[in-house]
Order: sequence, then C-alpha cells, then structure tokens
Amino acid sequence: MFDMFKKKDAAPSFPVVLAADAAGAFVKMEDIPDEVFAQGILGQGCGIDPSEGKVYAPCDGEITQAPDTLHAFGITTPGGVEVLIHVGVDTVEMKGDGFESKVKLGSKVTKGQLLLTMDLDKIKAAGHPAVVITVVTNTDDFASVDVVASGNVNPGDDMMKVNK
Repeated sequence: MFDMFKKKDAAPSFPVVLAADAAGAFVKMEDIPDEVFAQGILGQGCGIDPSEGKVYAPCDGEITQAPDTLHAFGITTPGGVEVLIHVGVDTVEMKGDGFESKVKLGSKVTKGQLLLTMDLDKIKAAGHPAVVITVVTNTDDFASVDVVASGNVNPGDDMMKVNK
C-alpha cells in the first residue's frame, strides 16, 4: 500500500553524453597508437593525450571493471552503456606503478568525479604513450556512438553521444 509513496527510478534518458575524462589534446580513434583501439575492435571511441595526470568519470554509473594494475576502468551507466577507460598504451606492464585509484569495483560514480591519478613522467619513462582511451564496448547495442570533441578538451567537455 505504501509503495505509492516510494520514489520510482526515472527511466534512463538518451542520448547519453560522455564527457572528456582528462584535460589535453583530443585524439581521433584511428590515431590512437594501439591497433586494437584504432580499428574500433573494442567499440567506438576516442582518446585524449593528457596534459595532467588526472582521469575523471565521463558519466554517471557503476565501476564494473577495476583491474589491480589500475590502468583501466569499466563503467556501466544506468542506461546500460558500457564504457571502458584505458589509461595509456601497454601500461598494464607497469603493474600499477605510477597509478593511484580513487575508486574501487562496485563504486557508484558521478560524471566529473576523480577516478585516478597517474604519473605522466613515469608512464613516458617506461616508454608508453599516456593517451587516455575511452570506448563504448557495447557500441552495437546502440543506434550510434558519435564523437563530438575536437582540439583541446577539458574534463567535463562533451566528448561522445550515445544514441539509443
């Protein structure tokens, strides 16, 4: 009887706008220095060549992937968009050295929340490009994933739009 007083969750709205998750120079998908990402094998996306060592949540959601190596995160939005944030190329080899996570598996995050700090000098000294790669891994579940960013971006700037 009292269920009528409970707040109902609103249906997820589309498009889902993914924000830039780092400050720096926008990188087109085909220019990402990793063939798997550049060819879109893991889904549509783009990258940012970071100018500072901070990575932010591009959307609201739940951390659904958080490897011990701290080089990547998976976030699932309330609307089911699965976002992979991969920090650097081949940085898995660093085994977490130079990375400090601010969230853990199962954490609820909000767009713009700090996820990770990284030591850009350490990443570059290890011989790895530091590009922050963001892809929608379930691209095929949506009508389109459109990249809307270009040039230099700041955290929170519109980066991609996912349409149902």
